[in-house]
Amino acid sequence: MNKIDLTDSLEKIPVKIFPTPKEGSVFVARLIADLIKEKNAAGQKAVIGLATGSTPKSLYAELVRMHKVEGLSFKNVITFNLDQYYPMDKDALQSYHYFMRKYLFEHTDIDPDNYHVPDGMIPKDKVKDHCREYEQSIADAGGLDIQILGIGQNGHIGFNEPGSAIYSKTRLITLDNSTRMANAYEFGNMSQVPRMAITMGINTILKSKKIVLMAWGQTKAPVLKKSVEDEVTEEIPASLLQTHDDTLFVIDDSAATELTRFKYPWLTGECEWTGNMVKRAVINLALKLGKPVLSLTNNDYNENGLNDLVTEKGDAYEINLQVFYQLRDSITGWPGGKPTDTDLRSTHPERHDPFPKRSLIFSPHPDDDIISMGGTFMRLQNQGHEVHVAYQTSGNIAVTDEFVTRFLDFAVGFETMFGIDEEKTRKIFKEAEAFVAQKKSSEKDTEDIRAIKGLIRRCEAKATCKYVGLGDGQIHFQNLPFYETGTIEKNPMGEADVILTMELLEKIQPQQVFCAGDFADPHGTHKVCFDVVIEALQRIKASGAKWVKDCWLWLYKGAWQEWDITEIEMAIPMSPDQVVKKRNGIFIHQSQKDSVPFQGSDDREFWQRAEERNASTAQLYAQLGMTQYAAMEAFVRWKY
Repeated sequence: MNKIDLTDSLEKIPVKIFPTPKEGSVFVARLIADLIKEKNAAGQKAVIGLATGSTPKSLYAELVRMHKVEGLSFKNVITFNLDQYYPMDKDALQSYHYFMRKYLFEHTDIDPDNYHVPDGMIPKDKVKDHCREYEQSIADAGGLDIQILGIGQNGHIGFNEPGSAIYSKTRLITLDNSTRMANAYEFGNMSQVPRMAITMGINTILKSKKIVLMAWGQTKAPVLKKSVEDEVTEEIPASLLQTHDDTLFVIDDSAATELTRFKYPWLTGECEWTGNMVKRAVINLALKLGKPVLSLTNNDYNENGLNDLVTEKGDAYEINLQVFYQLRDSITGWPGGKPTDTDLRSTHPERHDPFPKRSLIFSPHPDDDIISMGGTFMRLQNQGHEVHVAYQTSGNIAVTDEFVTRFLDFAVGFETMFGIDEEKTRKIFKEAEAFVAQKKSSEKDTEDIRAIKGLIRRCEAKATCKYVGLGDGQIHFQNLPFYETGTIEKNPMGEADVILTMELLEKIQPQQVFCAGDFADPHGTHKVCFDVVIEALQRIKASGAKWVKDCWLWLYKGAWQEWDITEIEMAIPMSPDQVVKKRNGIFIHQSQKDSVPFQGSDDREFWQRAEERNASTAQLYAQLGMTQYAAMEAFVRWKY
């Protein structure tokens, strides 16, 4: 008899999972293309509801490719966008009208009369009429054949914030503060983010014949689980999609991590009890019950869906010991390996040989090294390793204009004080001051301004390295080209980025590399920097270089999120004094203190985020029965 697959049995909405956002986007693009062709064959127009934001960009890129390469026509397509900021001129860079033209409409043959976006400049006393007319236009077109959605971290769809009624229609709403913070990267700072928006209502969305919600990345994982598996509630607007007859969630592997079939697979069917799976199950059970690992009993396992584990592995105590040792052995004060640890049975996460090592830390921005692994950074240096830091991007986009003005004033005063009179320098100062004084909020910085901002961050990074004890030859500024667009949106990884990274790796030939694995960075810089390092290492490995075979790659997090404790393979404890020293190192980056542009949905300063996450990791280890430390930095080894 065939077994029934119950892995998705707790999901109340169908979910299709792809390895990458690109593959998921290609799938959704094919759904849309098939709809357009089907309607064309029937002599009808396809009516499509569209979303904006970072999520559908790869979808629109694929639709454009289909139009240009496969001849997909949009002549018989009518579109309605979900929402628009209010007030917002349609030609503003942050306008969704501008967004749709830039990413889709201007690259296809769609009739300009056939696409519709709510008017962000309609007088406020006419907004209600405009919303009614928008609803009527959708109805007159025959209703939406398919509606494409994204999802906010608070569960909003369109701009329907938590609390939006299931019967709500197109209307003017006030944006939730968390939504404004999440979208601040489009504007530069929170003060410029509109407080209101016009959005299709939940009822409008639910009238669509088919709904496809797309979501990428680990930051969306918690709300996706709530939307798909938990009860329907207006506090999670996306959960209301459970009431629709034809809804599909299309997500990537990272966004799927909180679904029960991945996080607790033993609750959805038979499970292969590998070492890592046992570790996950036992740690989650201990945290759920508030018990140290060694205190778990057979009853605890049996009453929480883990009776199969006890049956297969034997007594609970033996299972507890196995996981206890895994946790204990992940803790080390020697991130580069312990020189006196010559026992072949050693359980330290890093090798003792060779000692000392050449360690290379890749820092996507000029402060990720000290923020995310500052304690480990200092410990590597203090323990005698040859530590190098490679700052992958200039980070210039994250420096405020006010900070530029402060440094220009200093430079002019320095010239005056010491009688320096360089005509070219003065010209640059004057042009820079004039530009900053009249700069519009949506205007891109000049090359000179970007250079000044990059220099500010470069000096801060260099000062941090000196604080830790590094010499000039150990500090490397790569300025990878993909980053240098002058805008928030960066280019994809390019050949020049990979070549620069390969050259640095070949020059240093490290035995140990640290790289950012924090893909929750809302601007994508960390992910591109990671991809560049992986591509460079793989190419060097394929070339037959001997040194790379013995080079271990460790991934850190910390600025945007932390590793789940079940994933951690190396945990570096920190004393209270080390926590303070790390904090002081972060403070050297004065341009990133206080109000930082583009800091995402977390309004804490980076040093606060790092400290609280490091303290939380230490607390989790203590809860599980390990020694209580002030803080811990965590790493996962990546096989390339």
